[in-house]
Amino acid sequence: MKFLLDLFPIVLFFVTYKVSDIYTATGVLMAATVVQTALMYFKDRKVATMQKITFVLIMGFGALTLGLHDERFIKWKPTLLYTVLTLTLAFGQFVMRKNFLKTLLGSQLDLPPNVWYRMNLSWMLYCIFMASINAYVATYFSTEAWVDFKLWGYVFPLVFIIGQGVYIAKHLPKDHEVT
Repeated sequence: MKFLLDLFPIVLFFVTYKVSDIYTATGVLMAATVVQTALMYFKDRKVATMQKITFVLIMGFGALTLGLHDERFIKWKPTLLYTVLTLTLAFGQFVMRKNFLKTLLGSQLDLPPNVWYRMNLSWMLYCIFMASINAYVATYFSTEAWVDFKLWGYVFPLVFIIGQGVYIAKHLPKDHEVT
């Protein structure tokens, strides 16, 4: 269910772009993100930090896209998001000596410190990859190709998350159940 809720703004963006244009699709994305965030709040009585960041970036870059009538802003939002995530994880790990993934998920997962460290590094590498591939597609391909990539590019996070699950599963205590 959460996956569908996460996916619905991008699907609406994609469909709207196919029947209209990037500016209408951006407005729909902004509205869908408001609805998505509200549903998350009503379901859990809180909004996750990542959702808050995504919300702010979509609203900000969406407003710039619409206000300046320049599609580059919405196209570069994912690159900025993934870059900020990479820098945040790296700052926590290497400057503060704190693993933010463990801070976020440690109450749900009982993992050894070296596993948390490797997970944090893998998330940094994943975010660098996603920032880079979005930047490449946004720069060198048409807007239509970029919109297609936004939908079909969901295979990357799906594969990454499954890989993380497989990696985590072999390090969980035998009696531990993921909540």
